[in-house]
Amino acid sequence: MNFVESEERIALRKAVGDLARGYGHEYYVKVARSGGHTSDLWNEAGRLGYLGVSVPEEYGGGGAGIGDLAAVCEEFCAAGTPMLLMVVSPAICATVIARYGTEEQKRSWLPRFATGEVRMSFAITEPDAGSNSHRLTTTAKRDGADWILNGRKVFISGVDEADAVLVVGRTEDAKTGKLKPALFIVPTNTPGFEYRQIEMDLVSADKQFGLFLDDVRLPAEALVGSEDAALAQLFAGLNPERIMGASFSIGIARYALDKGVAYAKERSVWGAPIGTHQGIAHPLAQVKIELELAKLMTQKAAALYDSGDDFGAGEAANMAKYAGAEVAIKAVDQAIQTHGGNGMASEYGLGTLLAAVRVGRIAPVSREMVLNFVAQHSLGLPKSY
Repeated sequence: MNFVESEERIALRKAVGDLARGYGHEYYVKVARSGGHTSDLWNEAGRLGYLGVSVPEEYGGGGAGIGDLAAVCEEFCAAGTPMLLMVVSPAICATVIARYGTEEQKRSWLPRFATGEVRMSFAITEPDAGSNSHRLTTTAKRDGADWILNGRKVFISGVDEADAVLVVGRTEDAKTGKLKPALFIVPTNTPGFEYRQIEMDLVSADKQFGLFLDDVRLPAEALVGSEDAALAQLFAGLNPERIMGASFSIGIARYALDKGVAYAKERSVWGAPIGTHQGIAHPLAQVKIELELAKLMTQKAAALYDSGDDFGAGEAANMAKYAGAEVAIKAVDQAIQTHGGNGMASEYGLGTLLAAVRVGRIAPVSREMVLNFVAQHSLGLPKSY
């Protein structure tokens, strides 16, 4: 077991960080406040191959694993340019299609994922289902060779930027009559597909949407992979989602910690930098420790996933997502406290992160559901929900 990253990944981190810092947090906030998107950064990252590092080589990607894509995501966030669509499009959607899609689907979508040309959202959450994927009410019924989708989704990221949405619906099992999950690629210009923005108290370039599917007719090839493998396909996307979510939080935590440390070194009171006082230094040191621990768990989850151990990756990915969210909240809070009143001033670029890091405790899976998972599957305690 090796706890040191490869030279290739270290070089990848540096290259991505250099690119992202060339844009910086001021660029991100300006775009977000104006209602725009990080298209310039996304497109350049795509041209350089950073968004496609985990797409198989035969389809134009880098052929690396989720660990390398997570490193890319982390470096964008650490530079103050978090792109939430990275957690969704190349991590969930491209991964599911690469593992389970038909050859036609792979040829059609993966080369464009590799260059960042295509963006795809992921739609699982519903208004009345929450975290319970067994209660999804979006249904898909056969109509000849076609499928007809009906249902609603909520809090779906980046639909206004997306070319298509990977929708989780339910189909009827011909043998048992029970409903089972299935994944469908739905182009955003499909008749009957509608989306509406949900107003959020977030300064984010990635918007949230509610989806409405009203008799959406799809061709047979819109179904991803096999109808019978849908549950495995679903979890093939959820583990990378948690790993990327952890990296997203860790990157923001790094950004906040760097800002706090720099200010503690520069700000002088009573003839000495405030970082000489343990009341400032110790909380920042605690954040650093918890940040490194979260990063190690994230790397473990990625290594397990890339090795094909989906069950082991599930435990580690949930733990990593939990740890990343917690340290991000602590890092931003302590960085603001270190700055005093300046922590809330727009000039210092921290106040906008307060709500952003809080999202990590809620999505893509809540802190409470992670604790349920660990209690049941890691500790063997009775199921509590």
